[in-house]
Amino acid sequence: MSKKYSYKTKVYYEDTDVGGIVYYANYLKFIERARTEMIYQQFEINHQKLKSIYDVIFLVRSCNIKYVKSANFEDELEIITSIIKKTSVRLNLLQEVIRSNELLISATVELAVVNSKGIVKKLPKELIDKL
Repeated sequence: MSKKYSYKTKVYYEDTDVGGIVYYANYLKFIERARTEMIYQQFEINHQKLKSIYDVIFLVRSCNIKYVKSANFEDELEIITSIIKKTSVRLNLLQEVIRSNELLISATVELAVVNSKGIVKKLPKELIDKL
């Protein structure tokens, strides 16, 4: 259904445990950065402007991660983000962390759209159309 968005990063020492393996919670940081860059690319504005112009904030409503293989210190990673469903109040995403065409983790993420008071808000049609 959707276009795929790519974000590349490298595993740094700070991302790993004493054995040089990426600490499991750091994958959340990797996929967060990839989602942020996807939003910047598609809307052509950053989160601060989304809030100030449209009073729109994206919150993670749910996240389900399947760990397949570990990444290691200095690995080059690619995070592929696909929109699997979009409504005016939610975005459902599939995010995969890949190393050399090898799947490391797969995450399904649901984002809720709220205003600055934390109340569910509809995403303006002009923004939905950009996704």
